[in-house]
Amino acid sequence: MRSIGPASETERRALVRAYRQDGDFAARDALIREFMPLVRSIARRYAGRGELLEDLEQVASLGLIKAIDRFDLDRGVGLTTYVFPTVVGELKRHFRDRAWAVTVPRRLKELHIRLSRVLEELTASLGRSPTMAELAAGVGVDEEEMIEALEAGKAYSARSLSGPLDGEDAAEGELIDLLHDQELGYEAAENRELLSSGMRALDERERRIVHLRFVDGLTQSQIAIEVGISQMHVSRLIRRAIQTLSEEIEAP
Repeated sequence: MRSIGPASETERRALVRAYRQDGDFAARDALIREFMPLVRSIARRYAGRGELLEDLEQVASLGLIKAIDRFDLDRGVGLTTYVFPTVVGELKRHFRDRAWAVTVPRRLKELHIRLSRVLEELTASLGRSPTMAELAAGVGVDEEEMIEALEAGKAYSARSLSGPLDGEDAAEGELIDLLHDQELGYEAAENRELLSSGMRALDERERRIVHLRFVDGLTQSQIAIEVGISQMHVSRLIRRAIQTLSEEIEAP
């Protein structure tokens, strides 16, 4: 049975154009309905990491809306090809900004989430904060395990390295001042993410040429033989690819 929604990339682009140029929100809604199965599928991949599936689907839906808003109709990239990494990127940012800062056993994560729900329910029904015994009984665990889960909840967020020091040294600096060694891995990871974003803006041949030149270390004449074009054409494509990468990486 065929799903409801645009049947082709041409029709999807027409809906994007109607929404972006004419302010037709019904066209945007049609696109959202078209891509929601994909969005839910991506969200399910990130389930089981201490976040509710419903919350992940909302985050993924926000990524879908951003993709529709930002999709460039002038580029030869399919909307689905653009939606997928945008939604994944939104989910990864969500986990980066809001997920557990320290690795915690899954059972404790799930128990902590259940405790939060039961705490709200018991507080509403009792008209006061529940005792430890009442809370433990509400989630069906002993008090020792419940306390362990509450302690684990402190790992959900981490202090900022730019925050002040505690105690007598508070006025003398920030937490980051305690770190004396430069961690180059963070910068490398950020650079890889920026480069990956820029590479998606290149077409297949440009990506191959960039890889041959800057990863495999081939000369322009060797690339010309490998790709089957002139060396002058290779040179032009490399310059164009570098310009495109620069524009993508420097874009806000």
